[in-house]
Amino acid sequence: MEYRKFNYTTLADLKQEAEKNGAHLPLSEDLSLLSKPIEIENRILPNRLAIQPMEGCDGTPDGAPGELTLRRYHRFAESGAALIWEEATAVLHEGRANPRQLMLTEKNLDSFKAMVEDIKETSLRKNGFSPLLILQATHSGRYSKPEGKPAAIFAYHNPIFEKDTPLDDKGLISDDHLKELEECYGKTAHLAEKAGFDGVDVKACHRYLISETLSAFTRPGPYGGSFENRTRFFRNALSAAKAAMSSKMILTSRMNLYDGFAYPYGWGVSESSGAAPDLREPIALIQLLRDTYGIRLLDYTIGNPYFNPHVNRPCDIGPYALPESPLVGVARMCACIGEVKAAVPEIQVISSGNSYLRQFSPNLAAGMLENGMADMVGFGRMAFAYPSFASDLLQNGALDPKKCCITCSKCTQLMRAGSTAGCVIRDAEVYMPIYKRDVLENPEDIIHKVSSM
Repeated sequence: MEYRKFNYTTLADLKQEAEKNGAHLPLSEDLSLLSKPIEIENRILPNRLAIQPMEGCDGTPDGAPGELTLRRYHRFAESGAALIWEEATAVLHEGRANPRQLMLTEKNLDSFKAMVEDIKETSLRKNGFSPLLILQATHSGRYSKPEGKPAAIFAYHNPIFEKDTPLDDKGLISDDHLKELEECYGKTAHLAEKAGFDGVDVKACHRYLISETLSAFTRPGPYGGSFENRTRFFRNALSAAKAAMSSKMILTSRMNLYDGFAYPYGWGVSESSGAAPDLREPIALIQLLRDTYGIRLLDYTIGNPYFNPHVNRPCDIGPYALPESPLVGVARMCACIGEVKAAVPEIQVISSGNSYLRQFSPNLAAGMLENGMADMVGFGRMAFAYPSFASDLLQNGALDPKKCCITCSKCTQLMRAGSTAGCVIRDAEVYMPIYKRDVLENPEDIIHKVSSM
């Protein structure tokens, strides 16, 4: 079935199409909500806009920020967003998703310090404040490619992913190895504080290693089966990070609420719910994070960008025929986040999934705030395409449609091709030559002409 591509010129048209598809989008016209200050763990942030962790795959071989990394974060610093959630940073070499993924170590600590100083000084100079900076600590698990070739480290065999290419048992991580990895999160958290970050995210989303263990129903032993066991690796990694940092640092996580796969291979589902969300376990875990670790800020998302990207990155053109209107995907993201926020209101929440709506994404963001479904709103792909989105929105009260992300997935294509990721359309001078070189067999075959956007 063909679904309408994004060609909305009015909010009313967007609302009508959403209603037609049964997609409830909490849209608001009161964009002033986005510029309201908010207190996050004793820090006053001047607005509700956050830049989500978007990986550029452009670090140096030793894991330090590269030239394009520094360019990206300098532009993010100029944006005026109150919170910048730095991209996936591996806790050790084996867990890198590619040979250029960031990885914070004692040897490259000064490079990270310099990047953090530039972000804070640039924003202070241009915007009058320093943004809150969170480092995202990760292990890529079954998506690890530290040398550029697949080197999967996985918690359990998953026939949904391995149907065509079964994985060798040598990648099945042992209990002892998982226990050793827990301390790696502590080491990275300690270095993050030394580098000048304000907090650390123990990443638990998008089916990377921690996220995968949450759905390890079929794994035997202390890291699988029961809720207590499946959450053990995540909880112990949080404990290690918390112990390694001072009380000034924020401990948080960008975590999946729902994977989009039926039991026993999905998180956020039940034996009876099929592939539909059942958020009782995620809610129980979040309550535990609140009570045991004192966590008060979380960044929620859903889906697996490698396997079902329509769930967490709704788009018009993807790697397969879309099973639903992109508006349904946006609505699902909002509903999951809103349900958990209502269940655990003490946790301050950053919402995801705004970028698909282009120039109307601020209306969705404001609606999430107005309806008490989130406390801050995150923009990922939009920041790649339109790094000045926050300042334009805060100063002009609107986004320029000709600068917005068109969710064409070319940034993802670059990443999947083992290249450096960025916006091919809006940042064409830098990334179009890379896209032609690394993705297109025929450099003239460009689906979206820059001149038409």
